[in-house]
This record gives sequence, C-alpha cells and structure tokens, in this order.
Amino acid sequence: MRILHLSDTHLTRAAGPNADGIDPRESLAGLLRDCGQLTGLDAVLVTGDIADDGSAEAYAAVHALVEPFATERGIPALYTTGNHDDRKPFTDTLGVPLTAVTVIKGHRVVTLDSLVPGQVYGHLDDEQLAWLRTVLATPAPEGTLLAFHHPPIGLDTAVQHTLGLINPGDLAEAIRGTDVRLILTGHFHLQLFGLLGGVPTWVTPGVVNRFDLTGPAGGERAVRGASATLVDLGGPQSPRLHVLHARDPQAGQVAHEIDAGTMAGLIDRWRPPRR
Repeated sequence: MRILHLSDTHLTRAAGPNADGIDPRESLAGLLRDCGQLTGLDAVLVTGDIADDGSAEAYAAVHALVEPFATERGIPALYTTGNHDDRKPFTDTLGVPLTAVTVIKGHRVVTLDSLVPGQVYGHLDDEQLAWLRTVLATPAPEGTLLAFHHPPIGLDTAVQHTLGLINPGDLAEAIRGTDVRLILTGHFHLQLFGLLGGVPTWVTPGVVNRFDLTGPAGGERAVRGASATLVDLGGPQSPRLHVLHARDPQAGQVAHEIDAGTMAGLIDRWRPPRR
C-alpha cells in the first residue's frame, strides 16, 4: 500500500499570504501539482493543523484541493485533527469522524484525535485508548498503522518535549503486543524518525513551511518549502518512507525566526500541567 502523507497545511478563512508572507493555499496546491505524477497511491492522509484558525472556510478550501486529487485516483482522503483545528467544523465540513478505522488492501489505518482544545501539546485520553485497544484486539490481515497529529517521539529539545504528545507511555502500553506496524504524525514541521515501544514512528515535514534546525540554538527558524512523505507498506522492506519537496524557487528562504529568549518564554507558557 502507498500513502501520500501530508500535514500542517494551516489554511485560514481568507485566501492570500499569512504573516510569514506564505500563501498556504498555494503551498498545498503546488505540492499536489508536483505529486500529480506519483503512481500507485492508495490513500491521501493529512495529519492535522488542517486549518490554522479552525474556520469552516479553511476546511472547505482544503477539501476543494485534496478531494479532487483523491477522487481522480479513486482513493480515500483521510484526515486527523491538530492543535489549530476545531472539532465541529472539522467534522461538519470535511465529513469525517474524529476517530476512524479504514481498511485498504488489508492494511488497517486508525486515525486518532490528539487535540487538546486551547493547548499546543497533544494527549490521547483513556476513553480513546480503551477504544484503540478494542480495535487492535483483532489483528488486520496486513497489520495496522496509526495516524494522528502530535508526535510521541522528539529530539532532545525543550520545544519538542513540550509540544508533542504528553502521554506517549500510555500509547506505547496500548499498542504493546499488537499488530501496529507504523505511526504517522506531523506537528513539528520537520522530518523525524524514531521508535515508540519498538514501533517505527514518523513525523512528516509541514506543507505550509518547514522548521530548520540549523538555526541559532534554543530559537526557532521556519523556512519556505512545502514537503510531504511517500509511505510504502508491505513486503520485507516495509515501512519505506521518502520525503518529497515541492518545486519552489523560494524554498529555503527564512519565513520567520524566533530568538532563544522569546522561544523560552513561549515554551514556559505552553508547558503542559503536571499529571
């Protein structure tokens, strides 16, 4: 099975450039144009922060771009929530549930909802994890992959420790001994690979921009350039993950930069409460 994995489109109610001078609609449209010649796709997956402002207009605009791409190929488009999303317009406008099970060529895709309203970090609550255990109690013919927004892995940086999934241990326990073969996430706007309880876990770079870790230590630098991941499942080499970069004459140019002192203040404000 082959998935085109997108994340962090960050569209808003109004068309046009955002505060960084990037047009999120054009970033998404351009990336899909450049992916138009990909063959063998079985699904398109968008893992959250679909809307930057949670507006119905933003979801409608994403739907108008992604659905024709999927429909032309006869494949499903799957979506998950991110911290910028709003659950009601997400479900009403995209017409999808917050959590779902989709089986494609024997591979089971479970989409989860890691959104904590008003917060930047993510969490999977006990009810959702109990539901996940029930789903996973019966193995799928070709195994299961999980998709949600907030990564349960991170680099040894304050911002990733603060803004990722705050209960990765609970998820690791829920999937221990099951047929989960891969976890796909977004949120960090950069590519990152690791293991959660031995399960390969992938963070795809953002569509609206990507974060550049060669910037000054402790700060944050976002640069232009839409990216996505091509995910191949099945066979002895599975999973295989290949990053795709849209053609953009401005790719790599700095979109915004936050110095270390300002970033430290933001992290303190975003830090999740002790549990």
